[in-house]
Amino acid sequence: MEVAFERRKTVTTRKERDAGSRRGVPPPAQQDRRSPLPWHRPKSVDDDLDAPQRVARLIESPSYRQADEDVPFLQQPETRGIRLQLDYWKAEDSLRAHGIERTIVVFGSTRIAEPGEARRRLEIACSALAEEPDDSERIRAVRIAERIVDNSLYYETARDFGRIIGRMSIERPAHKLVIMTGGGPGIMEGANRGAFDVGAATVGLNITLPHAQFPNPYLTPELCFRFHYFAMRKLHFLQRATALVVFPGGYGTMDELFETLALIQTRKIAPLPVILVGERFWRRAVDFDFFIDEGVIDPEDVDLFWFAETAEEIWTGINEWYVEKKEPLVPSPGDARAKP
Repeated sequence: MEVAFERRKTVTTRKERDAGSRRGVPPPAQQDRRSPLPWHRPKSVDDDLDAPQRVARLIESPSYRQADEDVPFLQQPETRGIRLQLDYWKAEDSLRAHGIERTIVVFGSTRIAEPGEARRRLEIACSALAEEPDDSERIRAVRIAERIVDNSLYYETARDFGRIIGRMSIERPAHKLVIMTGGGPGIMEGANRGAFDVGAATVGLNITLPHAQFPNPYLTPELCFRFHYFAMRKLHFLQRATALVVFPGGYGTMDELFETLALIQTRKIAPLPVILVGERFWRRAVDFDFFIDEGVIDPEDVDLFWFAETAEEIWTGINEWYVEKKEPLVPSPGDARAKP
């Protein structure tokens, strides 16, 4: 009996103790602890005089760097797959965040300057030639500078076209189109500048090259990107493209043009309008009829593009192409497909 009483007394005492120690729901733990954990402080010099120096060397060791902060690790050949993903995704994430769904891509030479700059370059070339009139290289430099002056009209055409697309996108936001270029000078600058003139967003996809370069100053800052891989840059050029407008240019322009034509020719991508601006230039630069005569392309393959001269012609042609496809790019206000 006494044993049972003592047991009950012990149980009661525990219950009373538990009840007395109960408290309310504690507040959430704070980021900063009141009591630091053991690893919050390095080992004391009181226990090991050399410990702080050894800990410092460990922290500075490349192996201790967090993987996503270890640039040499990320740049080694074995992590190329990760870099490709990052190269693609950074731009993709930003384009989505800014609602960029449809673009018109403009390519062209970086060397075709605006008229004022082109004339200044010609003056410099003429001054150099005056010093040595018989120098063949200086004679050729003047001739090239004269051609750049003549071709500077394409800069103005690209700028006019950028204005057209910019105004249309502002006036019809439900059917917004955005100018996208390679982000550099010349023709690309002209197109971006036109959109900038009217206050519209405009995109530039720059590429990292061995020599220093700068994006043109007319890009929307949040939409100015720099890629490591040409492949990822090219993917973004075409991923949202509703048309490709190609001005006179060199190797880079030809690369982008013919890759796009090959993708359309093989139906690897859905057909889209391809406009070559400046028929005189293109007829001489590329003999498309020769390709047909030699049997290396089919006659129908020259129907994958057409020529235009002015900004209005470019825009009218793009719209006609989509009307013919029965998918108007920008439905008229009375069209049932037009959104309010």
